[in-house]
Amino acid sequence: MRRALFAAALAFASSLASAQGYPAGPLTLIIPLAAGDATDTAARAMAEGLARELKVPVVPMNRPGAGGALGTDLVVKAAKDGATIGIPNNAALVYRAILEPQIAAYDPLTDLTPLALAMRSPSILAVGAETPFKTFGQMIEHAKKNPGAVRIGTAGVGSVGDFCVRLINSLTGAQITMVPFTGAAPAVTAMRGGHIEGVILALGTMTAHIASGAVRGLAISTKWPEYPDIPTLTELGYAQPLFGIWTGFFAPAGVPGEVTTVLVPALERTLRAPELAARLKPLGIVADFSPPEKMLAEMRDEQRRVREIARNAGLLK
Repeated sequence: MRRALFAAALAFASSLASAQGYPAGPLTLIIPLAAGDATDTAARAMAEGLARELKVPVVPMNRPGAGGALGTDLVVKAAKDGATIGIPNNAALVYRAILEPQIAAYDPLTDLTPLALAMRSPSILAVGAETPFKTFGQMIEHAKKNPGAVRIGTAGVGSVGDFCVRLINSLTGAQITMVPFTGAAPAVTAMRGGHIEGVILALGTMTAHIASGAVRGLAISTKWPEYPDIPTLTELGYAQPLFGIWTGFFAPAGVPGEVTTVLVPALERTLRAPELAARLKPLGIVADFSPPEKMLAEMRDEQRRVREIARNAGLLK
């Protein structure tokens, strides 16, 4: 018994010493989004908090494109030493793989190591204040009478916004044109410039524009206290709501166990910090830590629901 206890103590000490050796240097955090949008701002705030926890620099690196698939693929192909992690959203982890599987050449369930669910934000359908649409119904009526005339920008093909546009067309019979951009910021710029009528993006991207009166919210995926008058699609009588946006921290598959031993608790402390919540709330974002196994379960469930909706709506190729 003494030998067994001694061996167990040695094993624990060895694993602890190993964990204390990581990280030996700076970490790179790949953000698969364009710089400047609310999710990017939130991810950078989290990088600052994680750097304080780990006592090493955590360097954000934006790699937008392909609805988040480009940056996610870089995480998949990164060295398996824990020096590179990523914070993709559910566009890259769920929607892209279902709607455009030829682009997302990875399996998020097997090619990535989950670390923590990070944050959530509602999706919002917003239009420029100069458009004649005061309600979702008015926009749909116009889109039906003028097929293709209503152009809605998204963060790219295979993004959550892309799926939401397809879902709206399926639910309403409208023919709205989805216009893909490389991220939220350029989509908003195009809307503000009158090149498109509206966008479907994370709420945080739109809060300042809504506050200024430059844009008008017509529908939201889930209710938000600051915007009680913006309805969900289910409140408007439709069978499905818009999907919201969540992001999570991931490392490449096959990283040493010491990486998760260090990063998971460090991320939990980072994401539960009250000062982070205070920084994210004005962005329309909620920090929402969940451990790896719970994030995986949610991802699998969302994949199932999205695939079922897509199949019933005729969206699958």
